Parts: sequence; structure tokens; C-alpha cells
Amino acid sequence: MITRTFSTLRVRRRPGNPRQGWLTAGPVVLPVAIGRGGIKANKREGDGGTPRGSFRLKRLWWRSERHVRPATLLPSHRIKADDGWCEDPASRHYNRPVKVPPGSTADRLARADHLYDFIIELDHNTRPRIAGRGSAVFIHAARPQFAPTAGCVALELRALRRLLDRIGPRTRIVVD
Repeated sequence: MITRTFSTLRVRRRPGNPRQGWLTAGPVVLPVAIGRGGIKANKREGDGGTPRGSFRLKRLWWRSERHVRPATLLPSHRIKADDGWCEDPASRHYNRPVKVPPGSTADRLARADHLYDFIIELDHNTRPRIAGRGSAVFIHAARPQFAPTAGCVALELRALRRLLDRIGPRTRIVVD
């Protein structure tokens, strides 16, 4: 059963550690990992920064062979073995989901680890899509000890699963 949704998720960096932060959703405060470059107002591809701004939550991607579809109001998409994300600024598919051919070394969403078991796609750099301004900015599961991400916001897996039933397409994430 889905209860009332959060209208805003707010992420702020943790004092003394620019690679970690706190996500606040209503009365809930959760630790998060952020980009190795900290929070960046002028995000660039490969800088490791988590973009500053307000973003819509577009869609949930999930590993159906590992988990049942979680309760959420977000549109959902099962991650398949050939699902990937284009991070090449020279490609016309930049910052979009793509199909990855067998044997390719491109970034796959179906990872061996559990970091991408649940991915919340954000609308960062989508309207307009500008080459080099950053791609594949998601909310996903954190590495051990909340090690930094490449620019995403990462939560402990159980916390992420609990959050899913309280967010929807009208929820925004504000990173400041």
C-alpha cells in the first residue's frame, strides 16, 4: 500500500565531508554518498560532481531477477541484460538509455554488484540535453561506508527500498 508521497527530497553535503551528505524527506533524514567531486553548480561530464539544482524523478529501473517490483508511483522499467546508458557527449544518444550489444564495454545498467538493483532516473540535463553537461545522474544503492559516487546520490539499499513507496512523478530532489 502506498501512503502519502513526499513532495521534496533535499540533499545537503555533510559538514567536514564533501563526498557524503544527508537526504531529508519529511521527518526522515538518511545518510547518502554523493559525487567524489562534491556538489557542483556547473556539472561537467566526468568531473565526479553531483549537480546542484532541483530535478524531477522520472522513472524507476529495477532488477526483476533479483527483486519483485517495488510499490511506487513512479513509472517503472525492468533492467534487461542489454540496457545501458550513453555517456558519450559526441553521441546523438547522449544521456539517454541505450541497448548495449554483446561484448561491448559500454556502461551497463545490469551490474554484477547490487548498486543498480534500483535506479531512480533524474531529469538532470534532459531539457535541453547539452553535450558534456553530465549524464547518468541517478539515485541508487550506496557502496560500503558510503564511498563516493561518480555524481549520483546513493543510499543504503534498505533505505532506498523504503523510500520508493513514498515518492512519485511529482516528487522533486533538490541538491544544494
